[in-house]
Amino acid sequence: MADMRVIAGKARRIPLKTIVGDATRPTTDRIKETLFNILQGDLYEIRFLDLFAGSGGIGIEALSRGASFACFVDQSRAAADCIRENLRRTRLADQAEVQNCEVRIALEQLNGQPPYQIVFMDPPYGKGLEDQVLKTIAERRPTFVDAQTLFILEMAMETDETHLADYGYEIWRVKEYKTNKHIFFTLAISKEEEL
Repeated sequence: MADMRVIAGKARRIPLKTIVGDATRPTTDRIKETLFNILQGDLYEIRFLDLFAGSGGIGIEALSRGASFACFVDQSRAAADCIRENLRRTRLADQAEVQNCEVRIALEQLNGQPPYQIVFMDPPYGKGLEDQVLKTIAERRPTFVDAQTLFILEMAMETDETHLADYGYEIWRVKEYKTNKHIFFTLAISKEEEL
């Protein structure tokens, strides 16, 4: 596996620790760079939520590029320890929170917080975890998302994303790579719900 690093911003070039074994699938630097080129104008002073965070590389990149706060969620203790070590290495720990629990439990704990402007999800492929999480968010309408929250879901290339509309999400963009893709979407909220 290639060494992971922060690509740009105040923590630029700092190497990141990754988790030993194949339990996680860190986003490659090339894909990460493409993703953040798309997001570059939308990161300053935002709140960033990194679900199924793995080694934390995506949320840490967001912090390095100007996000004011990032919350990292992963149920693996090894992943949570890795994220904390990477936050220490990059000196970004004071802008972050790490929740070491199952993502659906974290959704309950996050309710009551102000909205996150970006929610990034990179769940294990082929297990349907993203559907469980997105359906829960759509049904419960927690405080930590609103109509402006941009969701980004990393999926295997062969996975169909069109069913997200059935949960009440509006897809804005699909960026395809060789073996996977990023889906950009928002939660459709009616005028009545916003009042």
